[in-house]
Amino acid sequence: MTAIAFVLFPNVTQLDFTGPLQVLSRLPGAQIHIAAKSMAPVSTDTALTLNPTCTFSTCPPVDALVVPGGFGVDDALLDPALMAFVKREGARAKYVTSVCTGAFILGAAGLLNGRRATTHWAYHEELARVGAIPTKARVVRDGNIFTGGGVTAGIDFALTLAAEIAGDDVARAIQLGLEYDPAPPFDSGSPEKSDPATRDAMTTRYKGRIADFRKALASAIG
Repeated sequence: MTAIAFVLFPNVTQLDFTGPLQVLSRLPGAQIHIAAKSMAPVSTDTALTLNPTCTFSTCPPVDALVVPGGFGVDDALLDPALMAFVKREGARAKYVTSVCTGAFILGAAGLLNGRRATTHWAYHEELARVGAIPTKARVVRDGNIFTGGGVTAGIDFALTLAAEIAGDDVARAIQLGLEYDPAPPFDSGSPEKSDPATRDAMTTRYKGRIADFRKALASAIG
């Protein structure tokens, strides 16, 4: 049996959570805990709300800790209960993991010091501020730390973690069961592949958002 805890907070990016959840729930003997500050439904960046199965105070020790990202990371970084939970479980879990900007929660908890890590491309250079070594890849492993890039990279991350936990054959079977065989209509899923106009538009769109994030991160790490 493998116990896995997902950390929830308001305005989480739902696919950061639901993509890895879909994969890791299919591990043989998986025991999933969805931990939040309270048992109230948690809002996401879409119309979907998510239901916790436990609180930070009642979640049992787990083998793997998974921290998703999203615009709600700003407030999550300043939530003492959430950060205490991540520090506690991150210190004892066999696997400490994140998707997208969830990496900054791990970093602010002191779990990425000197570790290679990745995150969403728009935030990548900020990783050094939490002691991490920014590493551009869709999935990065450094010891027991697994980090995934932005949003959809969470599926690749989860399959990588599944292979580590249960072996390549199990991970391949999960991938086939989910028919995860990406063939997007556009080859524009990374800054390196997108055309300059698209890249510039998205960079401009994120500019104000990143300024707010930097303020929250500065408050969290002092």
